[in-house]
Amino acid sequence: MEDTGFRRGSALLRRHQEDRTRPAEFSLLGREWELLDDVFSPTYTPITELLSSWLPYPPDGSFLEVGSGAGVTAVTAALSGCRAVTALDISPAAVENTRRNVERHGVGDRVRVMHSDLFSALGPEDTFDVIFWNSNFAEAPGEFVNETDLHHAFFDPGYEAHRRYVQEAPSRLAPGGRLFLGFCSIGNAPLLAALCERAGLTVELVRSERRSPDPDTTLDFQLLELHRR
Repeated sequence: MEDTGFRRGSALLRRHQEDRTRPAEFSLLGREWELLDDVFSPTYTPITELLSSWLPYPPDGSFLEVGSGAGVTAVTAALSGCRAVTALDISPAAVENTRRNVERHGVGDRVRVMHSDLFSALGPEDTFDVIFWNSNFAEAPGEFVNETDLHHAFFDPGYEAHRRYVQEAPSRLAPGGRLFLGFCSIGNAPLLAALCERAGLTVELVRSERRSPDPDTTLDFQLLELHRR
């Protein structure tokens, strides 16, 4: 396993934990957002802004976001014309943060927010026109343990969450539905491709942009679409 992603994820996690200037509110996509402690901050990396801008939100359709964090993408989906949005997160702090930003932007009639380990909180009848996860693409060693909720925003030990996502997500698609994954050049692309192959999926790069989140790092942020073979 290349350790680039793990080292980069570890550095970003430390910044979240140690930055005493981290704001309680931030501006993104022309709107103001609340940010709670112990929630992934979209201010340290451009990935949330890029992916939320790139996604094809289904007009008058249903949208599912796995790992909603502060709620930027879920709220943007509702404000972009989605009829029904579901936002899931494994972190109770992120669930609360998403709820606050849903209320702040007046989309509570279109967005439900649920505490969930991937799809665990959904009912058997829940299907969606678009499913999206901005994944925790920093691969951690298999023995690594995510000690806090915030760790889950960065690390996927053994890519177990990715395996579950590609195995379980297709059954949650409505007829004609589309499945997306937010990814990055420091993720383990060969392992993701192998997991998709075993799940009967192919990987298409929809869009990519190279950015430098800090002077010493240049990354390719990617929106992938996963297709049934």
